[in-house]
Amino acid sequence: MEALGIEFIELGDGYLRARMPVDARTHQPYGLLHGGASVALAETLGSSAGMLLAGGNAVVGLEINANHLRAVRHGVVIGTARPIHIGRSTQVWAIEIDDQDGKPVCISRITLAVLPQPPAAGG
Repeated sequence: MEALGIEFIELGDGYLRARMPVDARTHQPYGLLHGGASVALAETLGSSAGMLLAGGNAVVGLEINANHLRAVRHGVVIGTARPIHIGRSTQVWAIEIDDQDGKPVCISRITLAVLPQPPAAGG
């Protein structure tokens, strides 16, 4: 998170929000926001939100997808994660990423596995 400048900015009833700068750290070679940076923001949000609702259990990603909708060259993007399904063994989260003007940049969905305990270090 630190390497990409991701910062959590808001936790509300049914959502978690973070922002990420669009700069040299998150650009692809053409000077646009890298799709992988958007996916990193989405996975950070979904996994973090999932952990908050996992009751002390660990969550790990099973699948993530993303549709990139608009190019961004500078400024910040803001991601918002909202739950679609919160179960005992899986969670599904929708993450919307918008530019600083509120225009959609990326829509993502992540599926998480809920593990009965945090995974062992190094494994």
